[in-house]
Amino acid sequence: MTDKPWKTTERAIAKALGGKRVPVNGRAGADVSHPWLAIEVKHRQSIPGWLNAAMSQAKASANPSQLPVAVVHEAGAHHAKDLVVIQLSQFCEWFGDYIPEQTGENPAAGDGDN
Repeated sequence: MTDKPWKTTERAIAKALGGKRVPVNGRAGADVSHPWLAIEVKHRQSIPGWLNAAMSQAKASANPSQLPVAVVHEAGAHHAKDLVVIQLSQFCEWFGDYIPEQTGENPAAGDGDN
């Protein structure tokens, strides 16, 4: 039987970040067990266009020594609760080894799902 797409995505993220997927039946916390990250994986058909546009703008503005991020703020919320969004390939480049799967896809481009 073939895995569900969300389960395949959790496994791929765990592998890319050097963690281990935690099965749903044994899960009391995050989707991926990791020494210094609490990793929750969300697999969606698409990422909102405005979020992709924000990342594209950050990447276009970044020089080679800068890490492109998009900060998402909810109106009325404290800034300490803002979300910092970064591409997985960039995160791994800056904070750890990234070993792309040998599928022929471009890991930096992403497939629109997370």
